[in-house]
Amino acid sequence: MKNKISIFASALFVTSIALLSSCKDEALDVKSQASILVTHASPDAPGVDLLVDNTKLNSSALTFPNNTGYILADAGMRNIKVNVTGTSTTVIEADLDLTKDMNYSVFAVDSVSKISAVVVTDDLTAPAAGKAHVRFIHLSPNAPAVDVAVASSGAVVFGNKAFKEYTAFTPLDAGTYNLDVRVAGTSTVALVLPAITLESGKIYTVFAKGFLGGTGSQALGAEIIVNK
Repeated sequence: MKNKISIFASALFVTSIALLSSCKDEALDVKSQASILVTHASPDAPGVDLLVDNTKLNSSALTFPNNTGYILADAGMRNIKVNVTGTSTTVIEADLDLTKDMNYSVFAVDSVSKISAVVVTDDLTAPAAGKAHVRFIHLSPNAPAVDVAVASSGAVVFGNKAFKEYTAFTPLDAGTYNLDVRVAGTSTVALVLPAITLESGKIYTVFAKGFLGGTGSQALGAEIIVNK
C-alpha cells in the first residue's frame, strides 16, 4: 500500500509540473501589445499608408482629416512609417518604443512640404459618472495660439495652445456645448464650434485643422475623434 501511495504521489507531482510548464508556455505565447491611432492632419498632403516594421496596416488610403482608429502593434521598439499611398515614398519615419497595454496617438501634421509627426500617449481611464474626458490639440499650421472657450459664458476651457501643443484629457460635464476658438488672450473669435455633444463616459480629442485663410477642405476648422 505504501508503494502504491508513493507511486501515486510521484505521478501527481510529475503531472503538476507538466501542467505548470504548459501554463508557463501559454503565458509566454501571449503577445505584449500596445495600441496606436494615426490621424492624417496635414491639410495639403495626399492620402497615406501606415506601416509598422514595414508591414502596411491600413487597407485603404488614410486621407485628411481622418484616422485609423486604434490598431494593435507588438510592444517594444517599432519602426513606424507614413508613406504616400500605394508607393514606397516615406514622408514620416520614426522609431517608437511602445509600452505594453499603452495607447498612443500619432498625428501627421503641418503642410506637406514640412510634414512631421506629433506623438502623444492616451490616458483612456474611464470618466466619472456624468462626465466626459476631452483634450484639445492645435494642428493648424499657420494659425496663432488659441484659447477654447464656452461661447455663452466666455469661460476658457483650454488656454493658450500654439501649433503642435495639446492639453491633457480634461473632465467636463456631459452635455452639448457651443465653443469659440479665440486668438489667445483676446476676445477675437477665429472659429465657432457649435453644438459639440459630449456623452457621459466617452473620451474625445478635438483638434484644430486646416489653414488660417484656407478654402474648401483646407479651411480652418475642427475635427473630433472619439477615443473611447
